[in-house]
Amino acid sequence: MKESGEMYLENLLILSKEKGEVRAVDIAENMGYSKPSISRALKILREEGYVDVDKNGFITFKEKGKVLAEKIYERHQVLSKLFIKIGVDEETAIADACKIEHDISDKTFNIIKKFID
Repeated sequence: MKESGEMYLENLLILSKEKGEVRAVDIAENMGYSKPSISRALKILREEGYVDVDKNGFITFKEKGKVLAEKIYERHQVLSKLFIKIGVDEETAIADACKIEHDISDKTFNIIKKFID
């Protein structure tokens, strides 16, 4: 899965926690992308078995999509917390966590998670 796909899944997770039901327009507004860009991404995510879109345009996770979205979201939260804890301002910490969350190994992430807790 490419980083961009992970970002769409993470945003879908966040929006679904906030709103319950999510449509492509919600993701477009949240991410600042055009509706056609979101539609292309959702097509790929559907084809790869990460999400479903019903006849009314509501997007739901398939099991593997939800698992991946929760993994990325947890990484974002933990890394942001670490960076803030060591003195990075919140805005920079969040932006940097967003960049790193997609590339960090499970091994390193689990050690950071233990360290934070």
